[in-house]
Amino acid sequence: MTSADDGPHPSYTEQLLDGLKERGIHATFFVTGEHAALHPDIILRMRDEGHLIGNHTYSHIQYTKGNREKFKEELIATNEVLKEITGEETEFVRPPYGSWDKSFEKELNMFPVLWNVDPLDWCSGNVSRIVERIVSKAGENDIILMHDYYDTSVTAALKAIDELVEEGYTFVTVEEILFD
Repeated sequence: MTSADDGPHPSYTEQLLDGLKERGIHATFFVTGEHAALHPDIILRMRDEGHLIGNHTYSHIQYTKGNREKFKEELIATNEVLKEITGEETEFVRPPYGSWDKSFEKELNMFPVLWNVDPLDWCSGNVSRIVERIVSKAGENDIILMHDYYDTSVTAALKAIDELVEEGYTFVTVEEILFD
């Protein structure tokens, strides 16, 4: 039910992982190749703690018809970085800004994952507002877009998880939502 974009960040992602571990929650992390290459230890921790790791391009590039080959190269480069770190193939991609070319699904054997709930955490420092946006909009089988690159996002994510768990929600990786 929840996914984190843009990391891993050397401290905020660790804080989020600590909070998820305390709560017994698994999430999906869509990571950029450049950050994954800088912090392979965090990628391994994500994998070892049961989180799903997805591709978020190498440098957070937005797909346009004019940069199709560059975008594809970034997906491939990130897959290679993640395979080198984890030894596993990456099947899921969160295209930055939601821009996608459906033909990549066959070409790269990758499945795009978008979102249903976007609390705009990346542009707000107000934890309470972010939590309220999540809790008021979240529903069954929703995918919540969050970012593990901001301290307020991590704080808000954990508070929202606590509130939603109290309401009876369960958190799973996007794979479980999409294929169960």
